[in-house]
Amino acid sequence: MDYVLPLRWADDRGLGELTAYLRALSRHVRIIVVDGSPPELFERHAAAWHGLAAHVRPAPDLRFANGKVNGVITGMRLATAEHVVIADDDVRYDGPALARMAALLARAELVRPQNHFTRAEPARPRNRFTRAEPARPRNHFTRAEPARPRNRFARLPWHARWDTARTLLNRGLGADYPGTLGVRRSFFLRMGGYNGDVLFENLELIRTVRAHGGRELRPLDLYVPRLPPEAARFWSQRVRQAYDDLAQPARLALFLSVLPGLAWCVLRRRYGPVAAGAGAAVALAELGRRRAGGGRVFPRTASLFAPVWVLERAVCGWLAVGAAACGGVPYAGRRLRRAAHSVRWLRRSAHSARRSGSLDARNPAALCEPSQNGFAAESPQRHSATVARPAGIGTPS
Repeated sequence: MDYVLPLRWADDRGLGELTAYLRALSRHVRIIVVDGSPPELFERHAAAWHGLAAHVRPAPDLRFANGKVNGVITGMRLATAEHVVIADDDVRYDGPALARMAALLARAELVRPQNHFTRAEPARPRNRFTRAEPARPRNHFTRAEPARPRNRFARLPWHARWDTARTLLNRGLGADYPGTLGVRRSFFLRMGGYNGDVLFENLELIRTVRAHGGRELRPLDLYVPRLPPEAARFWSQRVRQAYDDLAQPARLALFLSVLPGLAWCVLRRRYGPVAAGAGAAVALAELGRRRAGGGRVFPRTASLFAPVWVLERAVCGWLAVGAAACGGVPYAGRRLRRAAHSVRWLRRSAHSARRSGSLDARNPAALCEPSQNGFAAESPQRHSATVARPAGIGTPS
């Protein structure tokens, strides 16, 4: 199995933790890091990850507006294994999760696991010169203190619980959209990659696989941890995430109706429907929390945030519509108008490409063959499902 990690960092605050994760991950998979960071950060990453991962710039011929897609397609070109995991830089796999992913990819072209927030423990540097303290003899007359169970939810920040409510509501109605996917490389190349001029790139990839007849699995019990963002980044993503709903019109219409309905109830002093709606949101989130053993990874308090999240999405949904009317949502110094293409449009596009025999010409995943040191004649692009920033161009390490 290969592991493709597209990233674009503006600072290196998480470098130590990510390096420790890549070191543990390298025992299970071959890692390909496609790094669009500025040159000075790129060189620092190359030194830190030397021997742990293939570290390259995005391919120069890829010019999609969404930089993550450029990184994914570059990584898929370099991948050699049939089973490939694509993951954001805040996703944290372990050995059992990777083994489960490999088993599921034997039955499907795309696997959509379930992310959940967790707090990363700071990596402790190992000092090989320090002598271990001798073990102290235990006094058998002393009563041992009972071990206190560790609460894995205690350190989750409030905004992680808030955003978890979105995950639980999605699980209550079907499945969530994670920051990682498993794909079959041969199928990915055969379908010609996917369009990168969209904002909701994971949905675009999922729909492209469906449009080409691929099988999708959504194991609700394949839990993959994800590090929560900082509060400032959380707030900066509210409207952008609401913009994703433009690719799901029924969902968007539902959220756009919340504010008018709430205003009507308040003006007429009918608070019963408001309480009933809040209770229904909590009940649906709790249903999602309990599905497939989710109580092991999702805190109980997250369900209580469901009405707050629905209100947030109702407000941001109108802001997203306004952004669409103004030409799209800001992304990496430009505006992206389209959230994602419909399956019908993608299926029609694939059909017309096959009929015209132009599939190879529109195949961005197969336009360039990698050399032993990366890409021949390559002049290149922090991504964690967040807005990318322009970066410098250099050469692969």
